[in-house]
Amino acid sequence: QVQLVESGGGSVQAGGSLRLTCAASGYIYSRSCMGWFRQAPGKEREGVAALGSDGRTRYADSVKGRFTVSKDNAKSTLYMEMNSLKPEDSAMYYCAASATYSGDCPAYSYQYSYWGQGTQVTVSS
Repeated sequence: QVQLVESGGGSVQAGGSLRLTCAASGYIYSRSCMGWFRQAPGKEREGVAALGSDGRTRYADSVKGRFTVSKDNAKSTLYMEMNSLKPEDSAMYYCAASATYSGDCPAYSYQYSYWGQGTQVTVSS
């Protein structure tokens, strides 16, 4: 059974940084696309970043140059370093894993099969 547990969210001022962590269990981690999504109140869930088993990454235009996704295979853990945070980055952030994609990770939430419970990020101006 695949389990994803996020942590690292919090409240920061604009310009600050946070590091999100997603601890994964289950065989899927090493061979799957892993991604970060976010959802603000009243908005649709959007893809933020993704990392394939081959190391390829995908970023939303809004976070390019500010967010970096990485993983530690030995720890089965996915990370996302978020720098230069803006108030519009405020949202619930979710970790996700795909059951079918391993490289060239997809961008849409429906293409991911497993989800964590989310961690809240709040950026104040």
